[in-house]
Amino acid sequence: MNYETRRLPRRAVQRIASDLRGASRLAIDATLGLTDLVENLHRNISLAPAPLGQVSQRPTTGITGLVYRSIRGVTRLVGGSLDALLGQVGSLLGTPAGAAAQPAAPERETLLAALNGVLGDHLCATSNPLAITMNLRHEGHPLTLDSTALAQSVPRARPHVLLMLHGLCMHPGQWVRNGHDYGAALSTDIDATLLHLHYNTGLHVSDNGLQLADRLEKLQQAWPVPLQEIVVVAHSMGGLVVRSALWQARQRGDRWTRLVKRIFFLGTPHHGAPLERGGHWLDQLLGASPYTAAFSRLGKLRSAGITDLRHGSLLTEDWAGADRFAHGRDTRRPVPLPDGVACYTVAGVLGPAGGGGADVRQRLLGDGLVPLASALGRHRQARRTLDFGPDRQWVGQGLGHLDLMGHADVLARLRAWLRTSASAGGAPERAG
Repeated sequence: MNYETRRLPRRAVQRIASDLRGASRLAIDATLGLTDLVENLHRNISLAPAPLGQVSQRPTTGITGLVYRSIRGVTRLVGGSLDALLGQVGSLLGTPAGAAAQPAAPERETLLAALNGVLGDHLCATSNPLAITMNLRHEGHPLTLDSTALAQSVPRARPHVLLMLHGLCMHPGQWVRNGHDYGAALSTDIDATLLHLHYNTGLHVSDNGLQLADRLEKLQQAWPVPLQEIVVVAHSMGGLVVRSALWQARQRGDRWTRLVKRIFFLGTPHHGAPLERGGHWLDQLLGASPYTAAFSRLGKLRSAGITDLRHGSLLTEDWAGADRFAHGRDTRRPVPLPDGVACYTVAGVLGPAGGGGADVRQRLLGDGLVPLASALGRHRQARRTLDFGPDRQWVGQGLGHLDLMGHADVLARLRAWLRTSASAGGAPERAG
């Protein structure tokens, strides 16, 4: 095999260069962060024992301080040079004019989705090439939201759109699960064009909500045919994002909100998830001692998107001006389900299928990540309880959090709800 036949395509090489650039930036950030952690640990150990809760965050001084400053200086110098070099490689291998964007390999998409879920806010703040930029996708391809581009990208656009929103650390390709593809099945049932949202799950829910609102406003203006309805199916965090988008868009008078008539929530933590609350209490425990305080920084690496899951925060005012790691109290503004929208919710409980009903343990565990009450919108405070009617909520016995994305029983329930809700002004079922 000669060199010409083994040469990678230009776009593949460009993507590799971009990934290397992003990974090098992340490595530099990690080295600087680890240096800060070790220096802080060094200082607190070298001081006289202090009472619990009294922790020094000041840097070391003298020769010790000089050593740590030197490490940081060299790291930044090497990082800046490497970043500049990889940036030039990416520029030299720029995308040819008119080249169509190709779907990324599933393995790369999965890795980037997980990385963005955990560190996505940091990647975005540092302009790291690994940061995911929100886009709407059709058949795996990102859409350009203007009328000419949409007419070319979606030549068989329908008056109804089915929009699928994934959850934390995930991507659109993961909607195909256990041999089920809800999007393909349901869009055929209601004769709708299938779109997926791809977004950086490490950003605040309110930021993603605003970005989604912006994109849907452009979509309804540029859609190739008059758009009549947007049906939403959202898993986990995706449900919080669409609720945030609708609330913010209605505050500013967006036209697209009138097109959303039905939303189906799958395992959405409307009132938070205990896993993030456990992370918060670990922060408090580690921060109490001068000898472990430095390690509490590791827990605080988790993204803004993750900390929003502590109680299910939807709005900027829920976190603006506050330390998101400071306390565990629920101070968010109550946001009801959107008026005029038929909202349905599916929850899962671990345990054998066919049981007589969820016991206390099952209710607390829920689907393994989201408690039953949170997924059903129930809260001990009436003003926070979400008004899902009895006929618009369903509990799947023996279903874990990810099972809700790909299970025959869930698909059957969604199809039944779509049939019964069609007469209320939603999308008609497809004949035959």
